[in-house]
Amino acid sequence: MTDEPRLQSHTGPNWLARILTGFGYLFAIPLFFMAIKIVQEYERGVIFRLGRLVGARGPGLFFILPFVERMVKVDLRVVTMDVPRQDVITKDNVTVKVDAVVYFRVVNPEDAVVKIMDYFRATSLVAQTTLRSVLGQSDMDELLSRREEVNQRLQQIIDETTEPWGIKVTLVEVRDVSLPPDMINAMSRQAQAERERRAKVIHAEGEFEAAARLAEAGEVMAAQPATLQLRYLQTLTEIASERNSTVVFPIPIDLINMFMGRIQANGASPGGRGQRRDVPTVAPPETPPAPEPSA
Repeated sequence: MTDEPRLQSHTGPNWLARILTGFGYLFAIPLFFMAIKIVQEYERGVIFRLGRLVGARGPGLFFILPFVERMVKVDLRVVTMDVPRQDVITKDNVTVKVDAVVYFRVVNPEDAVVKIMDYFRATSLVAQTTLRSVLGQSDMDELLSRREEVNQRLQQIIDETTEPWGIKVTLVEVRDVSLPPDMINAMSRQAQAERERRAKVIHAEGEFEAAARLAEAGEVMAAQPATLQLRYLQTLTEIASERNSTVVFPIPIDLINMFMGRIQANGASPGGRGQRRDVPTVAPPETPPAPEPSA
């Protein structure tokens, strides 16, 4: 007794659907132009029969039952969606303005029609919320230097949210990050200071290497004193090539001592070379006395 109402409740709508389907086939001949449907290669037609989901058809040419079946077209191509500019406060309390772009497509047209009313608007709102949430958990330096990691994190979170709707998010890119003018000036000063630090370090390293080389050269010159004279003469040669300058040529004491030693050696040798000779002095002529003035 209790099973008969259940059987009638389940079989009633099925008999009604069969009757309406039969009438639909009868009316399909005169209403041929309403029954024929064409779906493009990049589209699918989701068919509803008396409000119930039948499935997706296409691409190509197929027929539906007029007044009984209804078709909803779904585009399967990749959709490029701009995420509006968002004001985000980063983890280190820096206010930035960020906009992004999301690439997604429909992989299950049945879920995209049945489980969500407007999948395009829903994906846009999810992308905006996720963008503010993820960037709020990141530092400004991470946002600027690790852009790829941030993009992958955004893509993963948005894809997990939209997967039950039959949507596949293929790529998310943070397109532009606008910083306040004060922060831009601070970053430029920081970069300039970093460059100056590197320049000073490089200059100090060069001075250290030059001092080491000069120490090695000093050791070589100390072992061979003649190298100092040769280097001195080479420097004078390089200076003499420039004729627009005056060169003061100092004579080394060692060179003077060498010549003095030779002169003394020549003065002590026999033969009278280098001996001092007495030269006779000649008295100057006497001048006549001046005449006395006459009275």
